[in-house]
Amino acid sequence: MKDEGNEKQIMIIKKKAGHEGHHGGAWKVAYADFVTAMMALFIVLWIVGQNKAIKDAVAAYFKDPGVFTSGRYGGIQEGSSGLIPGGEELIRSEIEKLRVEGQKIENMIGSVPSFEKFRDKIQISMSQKGLMIELIENMEGLFFDVGSAKIKDEALGVLKLLASELKTLPNNIIIEGHTDSRPFVRPGYSNWELSVDRANAARMVLEESGVSGDQIIEIRGLADRRLKHPDKPLDYSNRRVSIIITSIR
Repeated sequence: MKDEGNEKQIMIIKKKAGHEGHHGGAWKVAYADFVTAMMALFIVLWIVGQNKAIKDAVAAYFKDPGVFTSGRYGGIQEGSSGLIPGGEELIRSEIEKLRVEGQKIENMIGSVPSFEKFRDKIQISMSQKGLMIELIENMEGLFFDVGSAKIKDEALGVLKLLASELKTLPNNIIIEGHTDSRPFVRPGYSNWELSVDRANAARMVLEESGVSGDQIIEIRGLADRRLKHPDKPLDYSNRRVSIIITSIR
């Protein structure tokens, strides 16, 4: 017989692994902080790339957000980007500044007696892209030698005068070259090359006269794809260089 008094009771102890309690949500907090920091960085980079009017609006919002909802700055306008309160009004203000600038440039050109022959061939207008200054050719070649990207001496003075004003602006600049629909006769050279070479020649003069290279963001050669007079494709006035001061930098 077994001696019941000598039997030992067997106890089973279950232990939970010590590391299981460390799989909490701490990593989620760290990830959320990272995403927030990246979002803040992108917002800062976006603001840095905007013009002064938008920067001022953003600064005003953080100083007193209530003024935007009360309508002092116009609220978020229908048709605007929705990112900046009063964005549509800011754009209108920028366009109006360019209109004034266009009139100023026109007056500057008109005040120089030696530019008399250029006056009706320098057309300044507002477009969807911004303020457009068009240097329009005639049959003899007013700004460039015929069939060439060589700028005439008198035309250099016009471009230098434009540069003296453009370099003071915060806006970006696009330069486009255009031709008429007459085919170019030189082998291996077409209206495409001529249009881009003329735009680039204008760029070089502007930069040599003080316009920042960073300010000029595009050079385009469009040949006869955007005629000034589509109904008259051979008209000499289709040959032109367009200098566009964009409405938002």
